Amino acid sequence: MKVAAVDILSGTPLFGGLPEDQLEKIGEIAVGRDYVKREMVFFEGEEARGFYVVASGRVKIFKVSAEGREQILHIFGPGEPFGEVPVFIGKSYPAGAQTLVKSRLLFLPRAAFVQLIEKNPPLALNMLGVLSMRLRQFTVQIENLTLKEVPGRLAAYLLYLDQSSDKEEMDKGAVRLNISKRELANLLGTVPETLSRIFGKMSGEGLIQVDGPQIRLLDRLGLTDLAEQGKLLTDSAVS
Repeated sequence: MKVAAVDILSGTPLFGGLPEDQLEKIGEIAVGRDYVKREMVFFEGEEARGFYVVASGRVKIFKVSAEGREQILHIFGPGEPFGEVPVFIGKSYPAGAQTLVKSRLLFLPRAAFVQLIEKNPPLALNMLGVLSMRLRQFTVQIENLTLKEVPGRLAAYLLYLDQSSDKEEMDKGAVRLNISKRELANLLGTVPETLSRIFGKMSGEGLIQVDGPQIRLLDRLGLTDLAEQGKLLTDSAVS
């Protein structure tokens, strides 16, 4: 068991606060797997034999409609677990998972992990906390996709990035997009052309300043109002 792997496990919401001896037991069943950019981790409908923790890189969780349109449900980065829900109910993965960049993942087999939970109740409590948070995130996303227009969704996402950015980026008053414009459009339930227009309109209203992948947040109060109301002053019908 490598020290780096213990650090990865200890930094995840699932395993945070567990003593080192329990982390080492989890590490004993964890299998490191390397993936190239845009490689499938699992497909929708595939039997859930275990779940994953991102060691490095980024992974998107997505579904594809009958018309072939992709909807990104979530993007996970280092330290975040994914694919855990179907593991504990013995069902298939309800969505697909694919790497966005070269990634290293820790795979935890279902049977071995369930045995660990039975012997370590704190693991079950941590799991409940993570699943509750994940449910809240999906509830917010569904609300954004169904009740807000695209400008409001984008404003909410930029504010989310601002809250989750490291201190150095926050001091600069900017956030960085680590996904492509197409992937961001899929995440927000729109198309790249519409997203580009909205970026332009938000820049024109003095809410943001776009410099490649870096977005400077010029008016956080205005972004907050937009995230709540969902419409830009210059175009209340953009969707």
